[in-house]
Amino acid sequence: MNTSTFLWFDGRAEEAARHYTAIFPDSEILDRQQDADGRVTTVTFTLGGQRYIAYNGGPQYPFTRAVSLFAECDTQAEVDTLWKSLTDGGREGPGGSLTDRFGVTWQVIPKALAELLSDAEPEAAHRVLNALHAMTKIDIGGLHDARDR
Repeated sequence: MNTSTFLWFDGRAEEAARHYTAIFPDSEILDRQQDADGRVTTVTFTLGGQRYIAYNGGPQYPFTRAVSLFAECDTQAEVDTLWKSLTDGGREGPGGSLTDRFGVTWQVIPKALAELLSDAEPEAAHRVLNALHAMTKIDIGGLHDARDR
């Protein structure tokens, strides 16, 4: 048995799949399906080796912030690059979240955040979380500074 993330788009499934696979390493479009009129209905693709299915289902089910895709980055440069690519045509949100041009919400989070929180004393962890909540795109240096105050 396999699981995949299924994303319901309003006519932009192939555009989204192309955009995402251009951003993430180890990503590709695996399959496109069309209806009898030649319109793309479904695109199967991978991001970082994980499988997704994008479906052109129409406007009745728009994306909400209740579900988001989580991208964990190793470095500040990765955070910066991914943030720039995903916010192009989208909008920034709080604490490392954003909504891309297709309406999909993402969490762009550095691995350092989990490390800072797991190793921190309660007061230091509280400072890290306060710093995080004040940020849009996460600044790893700023998180370290907050922990060390």
